[in-house]
Amino acid sequence: MARRQSPPPAGAAAQDYVENIVDIDVTSEMEGSFLEYAYSVIYSRALPDARDGLKPVQRRILYMMSEMGLRPDRGHVKSARVVGEVMGKLHPHGDTAIYDAMVRMAQDFSLRLPLIDGHGNFGSLDDGPAAPRYTEARLAAAALTLTDHLDEDVVDFVPNYDNQLTQPDVLPAAFPNLLVNGATGIAVGMATNMAPHNLVEVISAARHLIANPDATLDDLMRFVPGPDLPTGGRIVGLDGIRDAYATGRGSFKTRAKVEIEQLSARRTGLVVTELPYMVGPEKVIEKIKDAVNAKKLTGISDIVDLTDRKHGLRLVIELKNGFNPNAVLQQLYRYSPMEDSFGINNVTLVDGQPQTLGLVDLLSVYVGHRIDVVRRRTAFRLGKKKDRLHLVEGLLIAIVDIDEVIQIIRSSDEVAAARERLMSIYDLTEIQANYILELRLRQLTKYSRIELEKEQEELRREIAELEAILGSEQRLRELVSAELGEIAEKYGTPRRTVLLESEAVSPTVAAALAAAPGVKGKATPLALEIPDDPCWAILTASGQIARTSNQEPLAESGPRVRHDVFRSVVKTSARGEIAAVTSLGRMLRLQVMDMPVLPPMSGLPNLAGGVPAKDFITLGKGETLVAFAPLDEVLAIGTAQGVVKRVQPDYPLNREDWEIIALKDKDAVVGVAPAGSEDTDLVFLTREAQLLRFSAGTVRAQGRTAGGMAGIKLGAGDHVVFFGAVDPNDDAAVVVTIAGTDGALPGTAPGAAKVTAFAEYPVKGRATAGVRAHRFLKGEDTLLLGWAGHGPAKASSLGGVARSLPQEHGRRDGSGIPLSQAVDAVGPAMAWADPA
Repeated sequence: MARRQSPPPAGAAAQDYVENIVDIDVTSEMEGSFLEYAYSVIYSRALPDARDGLKPVQRRILYMMSEMGLRPDRGHVKSARVVGEVMGKLHPHGDTAIYDAMVRMAQDFSLRLPLIDGHGNFGSLDDGPAAPRYTEARLAAAALTLTDHLDEDVVDFVPNYDNQLTQPDVLPAAFPNLLVNGATGIAVGMATNMAPHNLVEVISAARHLIANPDATLDDLMRFVPGPDLPTGGRIVGLDGIRDAYATGRGSFKTRAKVEIEQLSARRTGLVVTELPYMVGPEKVIEKIKDAVNAKKLTGISDIVDLTDRKHGLRLVIELKNGFNPNAVLQQLYRYSPMEDSFGINNVTLVDGQPQTLGLVDLLSVYVGHRIDVVRRRTAFRLGKKKDRLHLVEGLLIAIVDIDEVIQIIRSSDEVAAARERLMSIYDLTEIQANYILELRLRQLTKYSRIELEKEQEELRREIAELEAILGSEQRLRELVSAELGEIAEKYGTPRRTVLLESEAVSPTVAAALAAAPGVKGKATPLALEIPDDPCWAILTASGQIARTSNQEPLAESGPRVRHDVFRSVVKTSARGEIAAVTSLGRMLRLQVMDMPVLPPMSGLPNLAGGVPAKDFITLGKGETLVAFAPLDEVLAIGTAQGVVKRVQPDYPLNREDWEIIALKDKDAVVGVAPAGSEDTDLVFLTREAQLLRFSAGTVRAQGRTAGGMAGIKLGAGDHVVFFGAVDPNDDAAVVVTIAGTDGALPGTAPGAAKVTAFAEYPVKGRATAGVRAHRFLKGEDTLLLGWAGHGPAKASSLGGVARSLPQEHGRRDGSGIPLSQAVDAVGPAMAWADPA
């Protein structure tokens, strides 16, 4: 294609104009123009310098803010002012690009060590920043270490775009900014994507490299095991990180930090407190909702964003009942941004040329730059010290004979003559003579001479120190290392990102995977829904509700939560139903799956994993939960006024709660026990220590609306403290009673404990007063606690459980032994219960 010259100007003679057509090759023109453009983008815009880790626009912003005096100890200024200064003096591009770069350097979720202290809305992971006219900024403290000593000839300065001003070609960079804050950029034909790291770890590796220039990658990875992302999270799999450190290219997976929490008595949820790098909560919520609508994700009932400035990120994912939280979490990692990949591509400029560097090369380039900066700074300071010493020495010569110096100056016709006479008489240099001529009279006092002599001595010492540093490569390296150590101590923070060699598996997940059928050597996915495994439903003396993860026998001894024992234990399954009976005679249908699961452990489960009954079911004023019971067995119910009832299991199928006994005024249910067999013995125990044992066969089964029949005959002011069912053929069955003083504060009265074999109590007729079970001593007038059943365990205030119990083999109505002796091994007794 031909390129034509412009037409002749108007009015020009035709013969004065000669047409000149130049033929060029389009391919060559395009190649040359494109290469110029590509190099301009690579060098002047997109890629960071390996020495200070900054792109040109970032470097110009920091330098201009430093020149404007926007230090951390001064007030913020409008961001628009900074953008205008940078654009007008150093960066001949659009204000949007400058402000975007400025915003990123102020975001603590983008940079591991932010370089700009922003005031106002600088954006979030889901939203952009406010306009520059609304935000304010100043340099962060860490940014000062990047621009320090620019006035000491530590780096080269180059002209700006119009050759009217100069700007630093690179910043001194007192810490490895490229590794600490990472970088992203897209050039022509290449791109860079570098992960942030922990400042302390990177500086430790740099100091090791300074001391050991031949250090290997393995040596440096002992200090830098992997990236440290600003938003925390977890990195799963370290092979890709090692590849990146070795070759400059690699990738790794990042995952959100998630905890499984009991959101309420009936709801379990996944709580997200940290997300993968550069992933915002709104994006996660949107992707999860899309996956749920597309039927890719199941088991999620709701997702709520509770993030705020005080508590930070908190994303609550509520789960439906019956779904395995760990299995749902695995689905979330697969179908949402809660798991993300980060590709490392360490492309950076070295001597103006783009190169892909590994960890060793990146640190080597930085260390070399820093050594050169400190060497130039030291040489600059040495020159300044020598110049000052030269002036001080000339001044001391003049002060010794100051009168004659003044006379020489006064008698000279002009400054040049005075300068020549001083130089010839006192053997001064021109610089020294000029300095003397510029002195003020107050600098010629005797005290000033003493100060000058001290300054001369100090200058000579400093010059010797600086010359020693320049003359020894070892001392120069030690100085660089020491300065890096100071930076790490001042600005270092603990690691935020957790590094995992492989996917972390909790004990629950490991057990589930081990039990799941699958091909040997192949990972078996977790079952999404909770299987209908056998388990125990537990109600404790303190009112905690929980279920176990299996139906292994519950141990008779072992660790137990403080002050708590089993009050009611029912054999059931994870997807089964049980009944809960309250003190007002109500029965409630409970879904076992809604109960919190106690973690599997050897021995007795830790009851601290339950939830209070009042948070799980709705109880009226003064109403308490008495016991759990199966829904398919005949139950025996005993009340405080001595009424007994056996109720048939003909419960309504379409209701969640109903009455199972019609109570009289001021009466309440005190005990519930399965009594399907008529051979079972029912037992009442009153506060006056009366015990009635009678056969369940004497109580006919009634409907749920009946009021029951007379159980035990009570004396005036007496009431039932215990009701239960005991197998008459159980040789280990015992009766436990603890006597004390009515109205005394707990622990203030000594009390007495007594355990008697159940077989010593005779069977009596229903509706009789029974027999005496405990003889009160002086100061005792009531039973504080009573219990009958299969050899109970005793729980103490120290949380222990013991099987050995004091036995009274005399008369059944005898007195007990001091309570302190009965439980001296584990502390004062708090409750008695069948350990199931």
